[in-house]
Amino acid sequence: MPAFESIQCPYCGETIEVVVDESIEQQQYVEDCQVCCRPINLSVSVQTDGSVGIRAWAENEA
Repeated sequence: MPAFESIQCPYCGETIEVVVDESIEQQQYVEDCQVCCRPINLSVSVQTDGSVGIRAWAENEA
């Protein structure tokens, strides 16, 4: 089930919302910032209790 989660853009620092598919436990994808349009790498993990963890980083970060 898709859900909206808030993250902070690693480039411009603005808080944006991303759509997360909660039916998939582990996801990794790239989504553009809605403010500065730069690509954000996202790693999403959905726990069995339904909690969502998101790691967001810029392309030049490890």
